[in-house]
Amino acid sequence: MVSVGFVTDYCTSSLRFDARHSTRMDALTPGMTAWPTALYPALRQVWSRTLFAGQSATPQRPRLQSLFVLIALPALLLYPCLDFRLLEPDEGRYAEIPREMLARGDWIVPILQGEPYLDKPPMLYWLVMASYSVFGVHDWAARIPTALAVHGSILTIYLFGCRLFGQRRALRGALMLSVMPGLVGIGRLLNLDGLLTLWVTLGLFAGFRFVQSDRPRWAFAVWTLACGLGVLTKGPIAVVLVIAPLIAWRWLNPERRTLLGWRTCAAFFAGVLAINIPWYIAISLREPTFVRYFFWQHNVQRFLTPFDHLQPIWYYGPILFVCLLPAIFWAIPILRGLISGNATLAARRSSELSFCLLSCGFCIVFFSVSGCKLPTYILPALPPLALALGVLMETGDQLFTRRQWIVGGTWLGAMVAGLWILMPAYAHERSPLREANIVRELCGDPVTTVLCFPRECNSASFYLGRDDFRATRTKNIGDIINDCYTRPRTVIMFTHRHSMESFAQALPPHLNMKLTPLADFRTKNSLSIMDKAVGGAPWGLCAIAAVERR
Repeated sequence: MVSVGFVTDYCTSSLRFDARHSTRMDALTPGMTAWPTALYPALRQVWSRTLFAGQSATPQRPRLQSLFVLIALPALLLYPCLDFRLLEPDEGRYAEIPREMLARGDWIVPILQGEPYLDKPPMLYWLVMASYSVFGVHDWAARIPTALAVHGSILTIYLFGCRLFGQRRALRGALMLSVMPGLVGIGRLLNLDGLLTLWVTLGLFAGFRFVQSDRPRWAFAVWTLACGLGVLTKGPIAVVLVIAPLIAWRWLNPERRTLLGWRTCAAFFAGVLAINIPWYIAISLREPTFVRYFFWQHNVQRFLTPFDHLQPIWYYGPILFVCLLPAIFWAIPILRGLISGNATLAARRSSELSFCLLSCGFCIVFFSVSGCKLPTYILPALPPLALALGVLMETGDQLFTRRQWIVGGTWLGAMVAGLWILMPAYAHERSPLREANIVRELCGDPVTTVLCFPRECNSASFYLGRDDFRATRTKNIGDIINDCYTRPRTVIMFTHRHSMESFAQALPPHLNMKLTPLADFRTKNSLSIMDKAVGGAPWGLCAIAAVERR
């Protein structure tokens, strides 16, 4: 037993509700007039009776005018100017895999450079293949599924938010999400986390809708379907990001009658398995090593003993700061609305708001304690966080204040310029096809052997229509040299700024390396303005050369 007198004092001073709220809380929690002395029961009461004891909003229907705005505004940011060069490494990889799968007619085994690629499930690949089938094999066609998924996430929080918080608050949160650079900027790029964000957002709010008192069947179906497709997109993490906040919310709100029976849980997991089992069985029959490789190495091991993308625990702090622009300018009023004991502000803090904060908080904490981190991992945290901000930034009868409209409009203009002009320019600067004529002349002939050192250059494969580029790490530089002895001519694409220098030093006298004009456009002494502004690009094509036997 732990004394929690200090907690009781805080709660007593903070509970400044009017008679209606007090009556409501007494009705919800009969007999709970004295604060418990144990830590966990006290924590639950602080959460449900003090921090988030506000009255739930009256459900409202979505408005057609609001839906039109939420279709038009994100479309303005997401869909124009998608035909810029693929960025390395993720975009090149995720565009090339479905191209090779479509060319082979294989919808089961992901293929990269002619070899099985077993790191991820196929949902994104299938959607990109469908896009290729409709629009042709183009870089902009590869990006359409992710852009649609991000757009779907914005509409999802509005539709569910209307029921949880009312139409105006839901619209405010969806508009804020529409101009978050972290989500919309990534939504224009081909990546797994943009698609995962849609499934997690759908799963979170459909699951929350189901565990409320009436438990509609459609919510259960959407909850199960979203989690199943999330597992088919990136593995079990989709279920973890959805189930954990639901369990935490249920535990922190004991007065809510939301206990899920074993039949419901069994039906949920059965539905998730039914969506995934056919493909997982098919891939295991074709590639027996998949199950252990994917589930153990790329899920459990990367979390417990990470082997790549190592970052400190505070890694997502600066990233989250950028993602929350321009809402971060109102950080103090938002925090005041979250912790203030003022009756008006406290009335906004409903149990539904606590679920949104639990959902985004769990996602951020989960990936922060993992040693393996990438900036896009926390994208699923942004939709529930935006909806929570839409509640906390409430300004009476106004959707936004005049100052907020001015800041938001200015920020929107900056995002249009950044997404339509700066992002394509950045992609062109980093693209292996920056000097397209030279690359096509050296690598366009499928008879010519092309090696990548030290990393893959899959976007070049995509644009050249080849699937036989091989990559060799720096520690295996001797393998490249031995390989060059076996043929008269070999083209090598150097994908790190210093890789050409290390290779030239190890080159024996029996081999001659013929550099091209591309070879020095990214050397240390001739960096471009973009390189000097944002740093060199270790993943792009830094040099290219033909190695011939003397």
